[in-house]
Amino acid sequence: MADERQQRQFHEMIMPHLGAALSRARWLTGDAADAEDVVQDACLRAYNAIHQCAGENPRGWLLAIVRNSAFSWIARNRPKMMIVTEDIETLEHSNSIALEREPTPEAVLIAKADAAMLREAIGRLPIAYREVLVLREFQELSYREIADIARVPIGTVMSRLARGRALLIADIDRGQRATGGSS
Repeated sequence: MADERQQRQFHEMIMPHLGAALSRARWLTGDAADAEDVVQDACLRAYNAIHQCAGENPRGWLLAIVRNSAFSWIARNRPKMMIVTEDIETLEHSNSIALEREPTPEAVLIAKADAAMLREAIGRLPIAYREVLVLREFQELSYREIADIARVPIGTVMSRLARGRALLIADIDRGQRATGGSS
């Protein structure tokens, strides 16, 4: 009976957020296969501790577990490696929604080049800045939710977000100057 209840709770509270968990893990690990390993580990942890989630925000709770699982995985498997992300689907999707008419092939190529440049620039950010930037801009979490997940004060979230954005803008600006202009 307890197993059935645990399975039902997991299915109702955690399963709807697996897409967000996988996206978060991809941003943190920079690799889709590694992200799947991290999410699998996070799901096992969440399943075993599902009773602790009662009354909380299940999405935020799961994303905090994913964060911890990802950092543990990174420490075990790539302790001194720079992480570059490959997940740009969310950005490309939001860019396509903003366009009301069918884009030209040239516009599609420019958008892909811009998206790739942004993805690479985000991947070069220190992980503390990259983490809050992705949670805010791609996962659309509130400052409070980010603070809870990252286990830092809201002020730290705000300063990391501001610093991360500034570093991102400076990096993109340097890249554009180096290539002689914008895409």
